[in-house]
Amino acid sequence: MGDKILTAAEAEEEFWDHLKKSNTGMLGLDQPGYHSQPMTAFREEETGVIWFFTRDETDLARDARIPGQTAMFTYGSKDQEVWACIHGSLSAVHDQERIDRYWNPILAAWYPNGKDDPHLTLLRFVADDGRIWVSKQGPIRFFYEVAKANLTKTLPDVGGVVDVKLN
Repeated sequence: MGDKILTAAEAEEEFWDHLKKSNTGMLGLDQPGYHSQPMTAFREEETGVIWFFTRDETDLARDARIPGQTAMFTYGSKDQEVWACIHGSLSAVHDQERIDRYWNPILAAWYPNGKDDPHLTLLRFVADDGRIWVSKQGPIRFFYEVAKANLTKTLPDVGGVVDVKLN
């Protein structure tokens, strides 16, 4: 970010903007031994809730039914300008309104019986805090900063990082 300090509001805006354009990240429960898995995120702008479609027989859906679960959603934008690790609460729900709102042909491929597939489950992720990295300098500037850092024995300036509160 150069001489400019990245603010939490700017980082949050960049995260939400990039998530809208490229909405796949890794979601997993925040507990030892649990592995994240790739999931497609659907952000509900009016509430900030992130919704994920899954099948009810997955480990993640089964475990999300246990009250009080916390999870981590990690994200890297396609253009590699934004990286994030977001913490929040996770629950498994059936919400026909959200299913209808976010349903699309890609989702349909995973549910042979369509929106009425008995295995269709939604995961409701309510973000509370996280850390976001933003670098809009591009690959040429990145390699310039790395070369300069090696020559001058200083750290490269490749963007900013900030902690955010999302609730």
